[in-house]
Amino acid sequence: MKCILSTTLMLLAALAWAQQPDPPGQVKAGERPVNEAYLFAHMTHDDYGELYYSVSLDGLHWYRLNNGKRVFEEYHGHPDIVKGHDDRYYIAGNESDASPDITIWVSEDLISWKKHSVFTPDLKKTPNYQPLQRIGAPKLYYDKNSRQYVMTWHTPHEEGTKEDPERYWASQRTLYVTSRDLKEFSEVPNKLFDWDMGTIDVFIRNAEGKYWAIIKDERYPTLDWVTGKTIRIASSDNLFGPYKDLSDPISPNFREAPMLIPSPNGEVWYLYYEQYPGVSYGLSVADQLDGPWYQISGYTFFSDWDKYSMPPKVRHGCMITISSEEYDQLVTEFGIDKQQ
Repeated sequence: MKCILSTTLMLLAALAWAQQPDPPGQVKAGERPVNEAYLFAHMTHDDYGELYYSVSLDGLHWYRLNNGKRVFEEYHGHPDIVKGHDDRYYIAGNESDASPDITIWVSEDLISWKKHSVFTPDLKKTPNYQPLQRIGAPKLYYDKNSRQYVMTWHTPHEEGTKEDPERYWASQRTLYVTSRDLKEFSEVPNKLFDWDMGTIDVFIRNAEGKYWAIIKDERYPTLDWVTGKTIRIASSDNLFGPYKDLSDPISPNFREAPMLIPSPNGEVWYLYYEQYPGVSYGLSVADQLDGPWYQISGYTFFSDWDKYSMPPKVRHGCMITISSEEYDQLVTEFGIDKQQ
């Protein structure tokens, strides 16, 4: 009797898994997607800071390209790609946080890259800020409204100590400069936020009639600061703020490197974030950027339960929409691994 009951419960559990609803945002049979395909430019756990590609047709199931090997040997950094004013792609990187230079490459097709410029921000010119010489995870955004690029990164102003290593991370602030062509930049870096809060991995988007800043709250989580090490979002009517209405956490604690893409039907947002150090990726969805957000099941390694999947050991980078033609070109050039 116990054996029959146990078997019945297992079958019921399996049926419950199989009946879980699929994530919203997918196209129905016979419909054409608004967003045809996606590129995930990332690093890996075993080769941190180098450039790898994975692709997806639905924004949920991702497959490695190039047999899991690097796609561009010259690049180093936390990959961030933007499609620019001239319909070419630009990627920003740096050799390390301690390096004074930010290097930008350009590509016509996401396959071949060439060096575009090297920029050395004068951090000491930042108003009302005494930063350390550190440049973390530079990111690019092209604002069509003002026809200018905004490049952001995070810079701390306090060293960590043996007694308080987190002081370094809590002191991170998001700085930015602007450019018309990613060759000449504004002379003075500025702080993006006026909050007294550590922020890293910040990027800007324009949607739903507003500007949005997606951030990682870099304070360490405590009972006094329960939002620490989570992904949050704020909005503004203006590109450079002030950003307000800072959301409650979208992710659990100890998540970073957020990435935002629109769903294939263009009606839903997919927000990915890494559970570090290199443990897994989470995915939250919403039909508007101010939420509410909820998490999708994945990375459990039970196919009936997982609603999204990613190659093993991928680390943070960026996700962008691409055309079906660009997807085909990337797959033809590098080959795709669907047996991961």
